[in-house]
Amino acid sequence: MEIKKISEVNVNEEFIAFLLVSKVEVKTKKNGEPYLSLELKDKALTFQAVMWENFENVKDELEPGRIIKIQGTLSEYNGGQQIKISRLRVADEKDGIKLEDFLPVSKRPLDEMLDEFERVTNSINNEYLKKLIDSVFDGQLKERFIMTPAGKSWHHAYIHGLLEHTLEIVKICDLVATFHPEINRDLLIAGALLHDIGKTEELDYKKAFGYTDKGSLLGHITIAAIEVEKAIDKIEGFPEELKNQTLHLILSHQGKLEFASPVVPKTLEAIVLYHADELSAKANAYKNAIIAESEGDKKWTKYIYLAETNLYIPEDLQKRESNEGEISEEENHP
Repeated sequence: MEIKKISEVNVNEEFIAFLLVSKVEVKTKKNGEPYLSLELKDKALTFQAVMWENFENVKDELEPGRIIKIQGTLSEYNGGQQIKISRLRVADEKDGIKLEDFLPVSKRPLDEMLDEFERVTNSINNEYLKKLIDSVFDGQLKERFIMTPAGKSWHHAYIHGLLEHTLEIVKICDLVATFHPEINRDLLIAGALLHDIGKTEELDYKKAFGYTDKGSLLGHITIAAIEVEKAIDKIEGFPEELKNQTLHLILSHQGKLEFASPVVPKTLEAIVLYHADELSAKANAYKNAIIAESEGDKKWTKYIYLAETNLYIPEDLQKRESNEGEISEEENHP
């Protein structure tokens, strides 16, 4: 049987598909017999699913974030649609299915962003900051940094979103540094690269975007400051003033105490980083909010709580969307 996307399946049709488990529970029928209840996702849709029997040998392998291969039938149930599963197994490497196949992903090509990230890190001339960047972005943290979204839902809320967001901030900071030669460019760019690394432990992206226990208890600012200070303390001769200014960039990057920054920006580099972060985040969030409601002849979005307003939808938005990402290689250079 051909493997299908759920969107291609008709009601009462039997099909085979790969889906992501977002919830799993063993429930009890009215007669007391157990059955398997699942919430399954593809990239666009979420479905309730049930497996009435023959699930005992696989139920212990099922957990949120697992990709499974199912054979089942799409049926109507309580005014919606439900999948009745006849067979299932957990996907393995041979299937060639990745988590990115089920979650939103940055529209920017990953290879392009990784090349840009490499150019940025190599552009830092200060020997201590260069050692710090190389030390922090090594091994597993860099792998998580590449995959992690920048937010749960407000901005850059997709796989590779943190990398995309960081590169946007770097470009803004680099531009401002050309206006103001008094800015310590190496310090500012290092701060831009490091300020959100705590999100690699704050945010969970393996089943649905949300917060880890550590992220909820500590927050990404605290996590980042701890990690960067540990890395600095391993670099022999790292200047104390440079250490304090680097940590200040991380601790103040959200700008205001009421926005969870332990301190407000108190250096030239810190105020630039704060506003660059705000610009990248809000431009992305507003853009996505407008696109999400751009169907039909609507002129305005609904009131958006975080924006504290509704947003205007321009007539030529679809044309702009089709041109999104058509940026020359030269423009991509920091």
